[in-house]
Amino acid sequence: MNAAWGMEVDCQPEESLVSSFDEDCVRLCDVKDMRLEAEAVVNDVLFAVVEMHVSQSLDRALDMAYINVETREGNRYCLELTEAGLRVVGYGFNQVDEDLSNQYHETVYSLLDTLSPGYREAFGNALLQRLERLQQNGQ
Repeated sequence: MNAAWGMEVDCQPEESLVSSFDEDCVRLCDVKDMRLEAEAVVNDVLFAVVEMHVSQSLDRALDMAYINVETREGNRYCLELTEAGLRVVGYGFNQVDEDLSNQYHETVYSLLDTLSPGYREAFGNALLQRLERLQQNGQ
């Protein structure tokens, strides 16, 4: 009887291993692919900057991506995109300065609004044009 009880004990850790493996798999499957998110970010605001693209040369994990952006003022930045948001990590394309501890912004709009008056102006103009079109269509 003790031997049977011992076997059950031996089986339990294996079962818990399987269930923890399943949980890990579920967690991995739930991770957003930040490269896809980064492409969407770029497409959203490309009209209001000089250049913007997802970095192909920086190491990328599934849960992180880097975006290079040149503002209308000619300033270049490297942005990090994670679940926490976007932040400046370098002052040049494909540059990551580990010493920088810039704050995260929830949206690319918020981040670019703080970096670039030219972005703010372009975004405002695009918004006005859209409103004018809506008003014309409404008449």
